[in-house]
Amino acid sequence: MISEKGKILILKLNEKILSMLIRDNHIMSVQVQRQTENAVGNVYVGKVQSISENIGAAFVDLGGGYLTFLPLAEAKHAFITNRQSDGKLKVGNEVLVQISREPMKTKLAGVTTHIALAGRYAVVEVKRCAYTKMNTDNTEEKKSTLHVSSKLSRKRQDRFRNIEELQKIAKDCQLIVRTNAGELENDEPLIDESRQLAEQLKHIIEIADKRTCYSCLYRAKPDYLNYIENMYTAEYDEIVTDIPEIYETLKEHLTKDDVPIRLYEDKLLPLHRLYAVETRIAELLDKKVWLKSGAYLVIEPTEALISIDVNSGKNEKGKDKEETFFKINLEAAEMIALHLRARNLSGIILVDFINMKENTHKQQLMDHMRALLKRDNVPADVVDMTGLGLMEITRKKVNPSFREQYTSN
Repeated sequence: MISEKGKILILKLNEKILSMLIRDNHIMSVQVQRQTENAVGNVYVGKVQSISENIGAAFVDLGGGYLTFLPLAEAKHAFITNRQSDGKLKVGNEVLVQISREPMKTKLAGVTTHIALAGRYAVVEVKRCAYTKMNTDNTEEKKSTLHVSSKLSRKRQDRFRNIEELQKIAKDCQLIVRTNAGELENDEPLIDESRQLAEQLKHIIEIADKRTCYSCLYRAKPDYLNYIENMYTAEYDEIVTDIPEIYETLKEHLTKDDVPIRLYEDKLLPLHRLYAVETRIAELLDKKVWLKSGAYLVIEPTEALISIDVNSGKNEKGKDKEETFFKINLEAAEMIALHLRARNLSGIILVDFINMKENTHKQQLMDHMRALLKRDNVPADVVDMTGLGLMEITRKKVNPSFREQYTSN
């Protein structure tokens, strides 16, 4: 059984900076810092180079021929800086966009016109009425848009919704209180961060039509800071790094309400060896994953989907094979949920569990997997069990898989 708290490690291995959550000798989540500057989250004034009605997209140049993909469905919400907006995009329009997805394989980077800034405890998003060149009525402008994470208890949700300072902030922008805010002993860090993010967002909107095309109005934080902000604080009790520069940056950005930050300085036993990181990384890159019972998984990503096969191996002991297979499948489900997150596998996942005859066992397995996937900070769920006994799982695409990150950086 995996314990509640782990540690976030930020270290250098094979010339790559890795941010990872380690818990009970497992890598629960890991991210490779890009060698190039982190672009996801950056806000630009881009220029519409072409429009394709067939695929419902506009191609926006961010400068130097760096083309990005913008869904036309967002055109009516676009802040066009070089003309009055009429809800339509035209070639040559200069438009405020934020990079929402980095390029993957043959796909261009994605951008959105819905500008948002994220912090540790809150996210602020622009309202349409903030785009001064857009025709909007006053109804939206006066409406307070304060949302609270549904993962918090109803009592905490009500408490945050009733904070007067947050209600005021939410009149100028959409304000989302993140799950991490539930760990705070007092509300001041949440209020301060929300106010700072709202002011930053307001400044971006105010200067957008005064800046030249291709200007970058906001640069995202380093990958390791984004990684920490997107991690649930309930999952770890310490942040450890052996990189002095990163240690200093963490001290600047994280408040006294955050978990302790430690600079690891033992030269005789490097941090990556202390936690056997190389061995753990090798496990994440191997297609075979062993279970304690002696059974194993085979994880094989393809272009269309992720295939996971559960094999009993030599574990067929006991007279009651149905019960044995049920126990192996439950154990496999826990390891599958762990590896989906650790490897950042996404899209359609098909799992071929060991065949069971009892319908109650099949339902219990599906319920168990659903409960495990709810712990993931990326949306994931069980869709169904097919007639052939394959469990269908979906997981939202957020950044490339760990293998892609690790081998391409």
